[in-house]
Amino acid sequence: MSGAGKSTALGELARRGHRVVDTDYGGWSEEVPLAGEPGWEQLWREDRIEALLSEPRAGAVFISGCVANQGRFYARLDAVVLLSAPADVLLDRVATRRTNSFGKADAERALILRDIRAVEPLLRAGATAEIDTRRPVAEVAHILESIAGVSGAASQVESGR
Repeated sequence: MSGAGKSTALGELARRGHRVVDTDYGGWSEEVPLAGEPGWEQLWREDRIEALLSEPRAGAVFISGCVANQGRFYARLDAVVLLSAPADVLLDRVATRRTNSFGKADAERALILRDIRAVEPLLRAGATAEIDTRRPVAEVAHILESIAGVSGAASQVESGR
């Protein structure tokens, strides 16, 4: 969900030396027309995600995103973690963040609330773990490291290739 702390958690994991991929940037996703209705949706570029998951690597790679086709890759992932927070916290975060303009307009805030009702339960059902991101970011990162079975590694941050 927007404002859940995905980018913040990735930043902390990268600071700790882990390889991170934020699929919102760097060509990991693309906008495609909605099927049977006007508008667009963002989907992972399956060729890029497939190549990423097929690479030999030491340590974990932390991948962040929230798109309709992410479930196609769940069987290839060691864990799927839902980062969550109550709606009022999410809305406050998107209203005050400076790194992303999404969520400042009334229509976008309404979309976030709709996604909390419609999409978050689907994400929760597919998740192997859930972390309430009202916790300090260092604690969220530590829990993510524990789930992945890793500690600090040589830093490699990716947003594109």
